[in-house]
Amino acid sequence: MKTIAIDFETANEQRGSACSVGLAGIEGTQVVRVEERLIRPKDMRFSSFNIGIHGIRPEHVEDAPEFPEVMDEFADDFHGATMIAHNAAFDFSVWRSALDGYCLRYPDLSYLCSVKMAQRVWPQLISHKLNVLTQHLGLSFTHHNAAADAAMCAEASIAIARDLNLENILYIPERIGVKIGRLFSDGYSPCSCSRK
Repeated sequence: MKTIAIDFETANEQRGSACSVGLAGIEGTQVVRVEERLIRPKDMRFSSFNIGIHGIRPEHVEDAPEFPEVMDEFADDFHGATMIAHNAAFDFSVWRSALDGYCLRYPDLSYLCSVKMAQRVWPQLISHKLNVLTQHLGLSFTHHNAAADAAMCAEASIAIARDLNLENILYIPERIGVKIGRLFSDGYSPCSCSRK
C-alpha cells in the first residue's frame, strides 16, 4: 500500500488557486521521496497576503504547467494510495476546487488528516500546527514550502505510528478512532474523528 503526504500552497483566497504542490512518499516508517512542483494558476491572480506566506510570485510560475498537467504526472502514484495532509480539509478542498475549475473528475483515493491524528495522540500540546509538531519532534523545516510541509506531515505521521507502537501509518485510524476520508470520481467523504 502506498502512502503519500501532500501539501498545497495557493495564490490567493480561492481554494482552486494552487500555485505549488509538495509530495512526500512513505514506505513503512521512512520518507523515501520528496517532490515539489510549481503550478500556474488558471487566473494567475496572486494576493500579497499569500505571497507573504509562501514567497511564490507570478513570475515564478508563469512558465509552469497548469494544475491538470502537474497532477497527471503523479497519477500512477496516487492510484490506490492513501494520502495524508496536515489539515486535510484545506488541502483536499484545494484539490477538488482546482479540478472543478477544469471540469475534471476527482481521482479515487483515501486520505488521512495528520492534525486530527496528532490531536488524538498528543492532546497535551498547546497547538497541533505543523511548526508546533515539528518542534515537539525536534525537527526543523521551512514552513509554507510545499515540499517541506509535505515531508514534515509525513514525519509527524510516522512519529504518531511509532508512539502507538504501530509498524505502519495505515494502522493508525483504527487504533485511535479516525475515519478515513475518501475522494472518488463524483464526490468525497471527509476524514473525521469518532467521539471518545
